[in-house]
Amino acid sequence: MPEFTFYTNPLSRGQIARWALHEANADYDTVFVEWQDKSEEFLKINPMGKVPTIVHHHGGHDHVVTEAAAICHYLAETAAPGLLPTVEEKANYFRWLFFSAGPLEQAITNRSFGLEAAPERSIMLGYGTFDLAINTLEGMLATREYVCGNRFTMADVYVGSHVDWGMAFGSMPSRPAFEAYAERLRTREAYKASKAIDNALGEEMQAKAQ
Repeated sequence: MPEFTFYTNPLSRGQIARWALHEANADYDTVFVEWQDKSEEFLKINPMGKVPTIVHHHGGHDHVVTEAAAICHYLAETAAPGLLPTVEEKANYFRWLFFSAGPLEQAITNRSFGLEAAPERSIMLGYGTFDLAINTLEGMLATREYVCGNRFTMADVYVGSHVDWGMAFGSMPSRPAFEAYAERLRTREAYKASKAIDNALGEEMQAKAQ
């Protein structure tokens, strides 16, 4: 039995987790989750019915992990210690991992739904304003090759996925620092392998829908 079971849909944040699984060289099985017809088995594992979800079969127990950022770090902890931060890298690693999972994603989501707070109320938002969140991320990436400096870590899977997807779908502006960062990530073998799988599955889904 593979060490991990991966619940996903190729047209989802599951792409982040698949990339992380490949970076970790993890042994996993994939379970496809339909948007409108989620199995009782899956809903028992994750009552929210959200993907990605992984189950780690270890030590005679099944350990369920949800939330893409948590899955990325969990995989580094359990399967790819070389992608964990060193002591000196921890501050940047956790700062930008949680920045992307919180302020950045909130800013992008709200903008996509046309939700804008009045200037005097922006202080109440975790991200302040969309421009502030984007400019803050750009300022960091303009000073280094990866989140933790010159070395790729698992934080780059999560942060990089936001940048890569954001520019591809127009939810983030294309800026030189973002483009250069995304290009570095796209050369990784794990990135290319995972994207090939999800792209093929996505094309298969679209063909069936026609």
